[in-house]
Amino acid sequence: MASPAPLVASISHQMVALQTLQLLQQEWGWGDGPGDPGIPRDPDHVSAAPARRTGPRRARPGPGREEGGGRRGARNGGSGARASSPEVEVVRGAEGGAELLLFPRGRGPCTLAQMAMRSALARVVDSTSELVSVEQTLLGPLQEERSFPIHLKDSVEFRNICSHLALQIQGQQFDRDLNAAHQCLKTIVKKLIQSLANLPSDAHVVACASLRQILQNLPDI
Repeated sequence: MASPAPLVASISHQMVALQTLQLLQQEWGWGDGPGDPGIPRDPDHVSAAPARRTGPRRARPGPGREEGGGRRGARNGGSGARASSPEVEVVRGAEGGAELLLFPRGRGPCTLAQMAMRSALARVVDSTSELVSVEQTLLGPLQEERSFPIHLKDSVEFRNICSHLALQIQGQQFDRDLNAAHQCLKTIVKKLIQSLANLPSDAHVVACASLRQILQNLPDI
């Protein structure tokens, strides 16, 4: 019987990435909850919603009180001034220690660029969720019967990209990270299809069909 350990580890990294992206959606008000999807929700409302957050929320400095910007500036690559803005808040991210920079509040409805960014992020989130489901329900039992290659480093890279993505607010770096996450996720799915195609039996047919469906939901951006 083949060991399922590589697949379990791969799923674990993907789930950390998924939780990070879902938390990012919720903090920006881009999740499936109530409210206008074009306007980020109030952070006080959001703070009670995500059960996945593993760290405490960082307090915003009050009027007339200075924040210890030295350490924060270093931690955010010299962006302490941006992080301490009254329109931007820093919170702890999902498992893995990433910090999320909330989308600026009170800017009105999303622009076309923001709507496209939101749609692209939602595709990555949905596809990652589908991939984890396929791996757990179809590939897990198959891996116990027949060994096939699992490229763990791709899932580690995907997790790291998503953690870095969560540190961005928006702009070119966010777009680059989002595109990198998109492409890395496609690579994971393609390699799984290739690994299953080498199996001698037809037991992989359903799994391959499900993985190809995920690819169809990840067009090039």
